[in-house]
This record gives sequence, structure tokens and C-alpha cells, in this order.
Amino acid sequence: MSNGRGGQMDWLSVIPFIVVIIAAIWTKQVIPSLLFGVVVAGYLVEPHWLSGMIKTLQFIMEGLSDESNLKIIIFLYAFSALIGLIRMSGGIKGFVKAATERIQNKKGAFILTWISSVGTFAAPSFRIVTIGPVMKAMRKKIPMAKQELAFVIETTATPLVVIIPVATAFVGYMTSVIDLSLHQADASGDAYTLFLQSIPFNFFAFAMLILGFYLSFFHSSKKRANDKEKTPEEKEEEEDDKWEDCHPAVMKDLPAKPWNLIAPLISVIALTFLFMYFIGVDNGKSGFGALINDGVLDAMVLAVVVTIVWFVVFLKFKKEHLKRMMDGLIDGGNDMMNVIILLAMVWGLSKGTEALEFAETISESFNWIPENYVAVVVFILGCGLSYFIGSAWGTWGILMPVALSIAVTAGTSLPIVIGAVFASGTFGAFSSPLSDDTNTSAGILNLNTIEYAKFKLKPALIAAGVAAAGYLGLSFFM
Repeated sequence: MSNGRGGQMDWLSVIPFIVVIIAAIWTKQVIPSLLFGVVVAGYLVEPHWLSGMIKTLQFIMEGLSDESNLKIIIFLYAFSALIGLIRMSGGIKGFVKAATERIQNKKGAFILTWISSVGTFAAPSFRIVTIGPVMKAMRKKIPMAKQELAFVIETTATPLVVIIPVATAFVGYMTSVIDLSLHQADASGDAYTLFLQSIPFNFFAFAMLILGFYLSFFHSSKKRANDKEKTPEEKEEEEDDKWEDCHPAVMKDLPAKPWNLIAPLISVIALTFLFMYFIGVDNGKSGFGALINDGVLDAMVLAVVVTIVWFVVFLKFKKEHLKRMMDGLIDGGNDMMNVIILLAMVWGLSKGTEALEFAETISESFNWIPENYVAVVVFILGCGLSYFIGSAWGTWGILMPVALSIAVTAGTSLPIVIGAVFASGTFGAFSSPLSDDTNTSAGILNLNTIEYAKFKLKPALIAAGVAAAGYLGLSFFM
């Protein structure tokens, strides 16, 4: 390191990341593992029992005090609060009820599954909660095993959401991880622009979408059972058509008002683009170029806040109790607290490894890696990490700073490496038995989580193989 310590001491900067990876795989818990990594960084910088803990707190506070990071926290909490308000007002239940009354066959159900992504791409769990109950109610009309149904639903969840560049809970987090990794690697570039450029290189996401589309419209299956459902076999038929109460968002005591879902989501999307355009114009841009600017986070925050305000006013005119609305907003926002804590740990770890001059260590130690093979190596390692921890966001937070530091050192394409990192996290979110997507789908459709995860693993590995081949193939053209 530049402070005079020898080459062996340079590797101190890598220790926090090693600790985080080992702890995450061992405990299957991302947030405590990240916190442990921040603590290790604190004591490596200040090896004193009290000073080390103070330095750890300082790293976390520095990350939280950053203006862009605060905007991300506001957006995530407000966005989740809006979803809570939609849920409380019966928007999700209304959509499910209307869909189940109108869909009559397999083709209609799967057409709805794909078309509905236009309005429910806000978050993977949101997609699953809105479509899962519809498929549950329709199962008698669809000649597919419940595992296959859940598989199709999930292919339109995380694999779809990660390639949508606006108005999702993922965009704020993904651009934040890119931004802090660029800063740590001492590289220049606009985080949102790099995110846009990386989307075509998320090969795993596209491979899973193709598989899901094939299963939806070109694959025929006659088997229904053999799903190892949680419920006794003799009650299977009775349970299959009961979509109410399969998730808190579709409880029997909630009203059924589909426009309470459709209108707010249209508002968020439309206002996001509107505010992005005006921010671009204010910065001297015009036409389509005004939509591509570094004010996307400001636009998304404003869009969500404005939507919450008019939606609360609208519900109040509809005689909804203000206290119930506030409870819905707070409950929804609190659903995102674990993600906000995760972000705080990621930012803290970034500050800690930055103080340990992590980027300099990488540049000195990994300059032997051929630039053409960085993406495929990062993807394979990331797939292993994401599967064992079951978290796309955790994988991105741990892996992106390392990957971009290596990419900058090797001189490889940043969008390709960023796409590979996002693809590896998507693999874990889709296939791991620990992921939220797997457990939510299994819960709604009464599937055994472990058996369902095993069912998904083979096609996920095929898609991962295709993705790895894609990154390897790029090496011959770069």
C-alpha cells in the first residue's frame, strides 16, 4: 500500500471481502456477514479495541451520509410504502380477482402472465404475488405441474426486473452498487449509463426469459401431481382453487379494486419519464437525449412521492380512513428495511476497503488476468456465491467492487463485466432454495421449497452454461 507497508501487508485490504464471502456461505445470512466485514475493516485500519469499533461506525455513517445514497434510501422506502398502500387498498387482490374471472384456459393465463409484466415489474416479489394466486386459481384448467407453473412465473420475476431500466426497486440499488464500485476502483463513468449499457450482457436473464416463454407457449405437459406439495394429497384439489388467503396481499378481508393497482403504477412510470425529461432539459439536453441523464434517481424519487400524495388524497375522497392508509404506508415501507440495512453494510464495507486501498492492491495483484476472460470468471464465481447465499443484492454488493477493480486493472469492457455480475446474482435469486423468489412462489402454490428448488436447478444451470459460453464467446471478439 502507499503508506509504506510491504507487499504482503497489501493483502490486508482483501481480508474484509474474504471474511464476508466465507461468513455469507457459512451462515447463509448476508447482512451479518457484511457487518462482520465492516468490523474487520475497522480494526485493520485502527487495531485498537475501541478505536476499531469507532472506525467501523464511521465507515457506516460515511456511507449513509452521502447525498446519492440518501436518495436511494428515500426511494426504496417510499416505493415499498406505495406497494403497501396498494396492497391495503385492495389493488393486488382486485387484479387477481378480475384476472381469475376472465381467464378461461392455459393460453389466456400465460398471456396474462407476460402482458401483466408491463404494470407489475416494480419488484420480483410483487410480480409473484400478483400472478401466483391467478395461476393457483387456474390450475385445474392448466395441464401443468405446479412446479412448472411456479417456474414460468419466476422467469418473469427477477430475470425480467433486472433488465428493466426505470421505475423498479432494483434500479436504485444496482446503480448505487455500480457508482460506489467505480469510485472504489478509481474509474470514471456515469453509473446509470453503465447500467443501461450492461443490460444486453445479462445473458442469464435473457436465457431464463426464453426458457419461460418456451414453457408458456410451446411446451405441453400432462402431469399434474408429483409436486410433493405441503398439503395432504387428498386435499390437493380442494386447496388448488382457493387463491384467497394464500398471501397477505389477497386476504379475504381486503377489498377488491384492481384500479388501485393499475393507476398508481401507471402514474409512477409516466411521472418518472416526465421528470427525467424535464431534468434533462434543465441540464441543456433535448429530445430523446434528455431522457438519458444522471438525474434518473431524482426523477424516480419525485415520481413515487407525487404518486403517494395523490393516491392518499384519492383514497381519502373514497372515505378510506387516514390512519389505515398511514399504517399501510408504514408497513409497506418497513418491508424494505432489511434492504436498507443491507445497503448500509455494503456502503460501509466500501468505505472500509477504500481506506485500506483495496483498488491499489487489485491493480498490483491481478494485472496478469487476460482482459477477455474477466467476465466469464466473474460470472462463474458469482453464480456459486449467489446460490449459497440466496441473494442477488447481497451478491452484487459483495462482488461488484471486486469485479470492477479487476476489470479496470485488466482494461476490459466495464458494461460486459457489470452485466456478468448482475447475471450471476440473478442466477442465485432464481435457483437458490434460500432466495425470496423461491420461497414466495413455493408458499403461494403450496410446494415443498427444497423439492421445488431442485426442480429449478437443472434449467437454471443450463441457462448459466449458455451465459458462460456467451461471455467466453465475447472473448474472441473483444
